[in-house]
Amino acid sequence: MDAVVGLLDGVRARGAFVLRMVLDPPWSMRIQDDAPLTLICQTQGRAAIVGDSCGTVWLEAGDVALTRGTEHYRFADDPTTAPTIVIHPGNRCTTLSGADLHFEMSLGVRTWGTSAGGADRSIVCAYEGQSEVSARLLDALPTVLVLRAHEWDTPLVDLLAAEASRDGSGQEAYLDRLLDLLLIAVLRTWFDREENAPAWWHAEQDPVVGPALRLIYNNPSHPWTVANLAGAVGSSRAAFARRFTEQVGEPPIAFLTGWRLALAADLLRSSQATIAAVAKQVGYGTPFALSSAFKRAYGVSPNTHRAAAARPA
Repeated sequence: MDAVVGLLDGVRARGAFVLRMVLDPPWSMRIQDDAPLTLICQTQGRAAIVGDSCGTVWLEAGDVALTRGTEHYRFADDPTTAPTIVIHPGNRCTTLSGADLHFEMSLGVRTWGTSAGGADRSIVCAYEGQSEVSARLLDALPTVLVLRAHEWDTPLVDLLAAEASRDGSGQEAYLDRLLDLLLIAVLRTWFDREENAPAWWHAEQDPVVGPALRLIYNNPSHPWTVANLAGAVGSSRAAFARRFTEQVGEPPIAFLTGWRLALAADLLRSSQATIAAVAKQVGYGTPFALSSAFKRAYGVSPNTHRAAAARPA
């Protein structure tokens, strides 16, 4: 496992929301669906993302944007166009007054808009899962990330656009996997730029720290210490601790603790395993030890975290 695999373990597309938008100007919508991650592929025409922190970001044909859902924003043909549509959690579409628009603007399979021949076309894909493991990577992203068409070369956008309006056996799973592949391609391209990547992204390529990170990712239940991690990667304890801290930005045991607790948070959210079983799976000897560490990190007990995750949004 690595950081991107950890991300997808948390937000992997499972029946993800995929929609072709076909619109004639003027058009504008307020996005307040609170999806933790949304991909917008502009396939024809142009559009603007307008938010408090990102300002106005123009998308031209072939551009791909990734929005983190940390704030509401407008998606429009022009920043000056007043919104007439609201996208709510669960991808419910309404007028400003709350009248439902889902069926009124339906143009076919996974296609929605104002005109079948609309000048502005986008593929909008929303991941809806919540994950603490994913948050470790997503927190390193800007509110809005954009890859311009000329900055990379991938067939995945055209393939997703072609498949989005098709239906048939296995199509939902096919789209989910296409979406995951596109997300990986976007993240790898973005983080491979030196100025964009968090320290631990490049640390994974380090010949000493990289293998240690993979040991932590893949074996969180092992009783790791600085000494046995150093031994496993062929380094002295002192040299390993210094190199890990320099490369990753925090000491080995602090990183290990954060990873274990993120895994525990996701297990509590997604499974019915007992606190004792979760504790064992992520490397804590007793439920009490996990509970104490979890409360220090998240401010609530594991049971409270699980109950909060189970409540409807």
